[in-house]
Amino acid sequence: MPTLFIGHGSPMNALEDNPHTRAWRKLREQLPKPRAILAISAHWFSRGTQIAVTDRPATLHDFHGFPPALYECEYPAPGAPELAGEIRELLQPLKVGMDEDWGLDHGTWSILMHMYPQAEIPTLQLSIDATKPAEFHYELGRQLRPLRDRGVLILASGNVVHNLAQMTWGERIAAPAWADNFNTLVKDALARGDHQSLIHYPLAGHDARLAVPTPEHFLPLLYVAGASSEEDTVTFPTDGIELGTISMLSVMFNRRAAV
Repeated sequence: MPTLFIGHGSPMNALEDNPHTRAWRKLREQLPKPRAILAISAHWFSRGTQIAVTDRPATLHDFHGFPPALYECEYPAPGAPELAGEIRELLQPLKVGMDEDWGLDHGTWSILMHMYPQAEIPTLQLSIDATKPAEFHYELGRQLRPLRDRGVLILASGNVVHNLAQMTWGERIAAPAWADNFNTLVKDALARGDHQSLIHYPLAGHDARLAVPTPEHFLPLLYVAGASSEEDTVTFPTDGIELGTISMLSVMFNRRAAV
């Protein structure tokens, strides 16, 4: 299977038809159908690494102040408790907590509503340990790489530029130079296979500090980079910066031509 990082942006993308959501829908046509989906979302930022083991993950409406239609969205995909056990073994000797309460947060279901609208593919989430450095998350991605050969789509979700404090509402908002610069730096590093620059993104200085004021939306990218291999080609299904400071850059690592 390929492995994907999706810039998920606003929860409203669950309901909208725009260039980004159309690119997500197109992915369904390009990819082999997965046996299951392992989602790694910016919105499950925990102490310790946890994996969801529920049979029927709830649709989590983990946001406030949006239109009622968004709270009515449900994504009733089945869970994948057996896959949770496989993942726990792959991540040894790391102690992985088995969480029976977490469902699918909006960083996952807002994308999957477009990619797999029938919600038929078993899906579960892996949390991001807030106490660990970037290298830890990249290495977990490497340990998860065998899942690709087992028919599992590793789907990470966040935004490589995510600064809500400087976000500007309105259409056709020009991105500040620091947002464009950092988005381009990340894209160029991915194209070169320079994963060390991704791991050590704070070395980008001023641009990185503004683009990544907190790490949870950037770290999911490291799981996907870690799960990639030298045989992969890198493509960018969609790109662009919305509301001035939210990057919609998406990345796909794929070993062979999509079918």
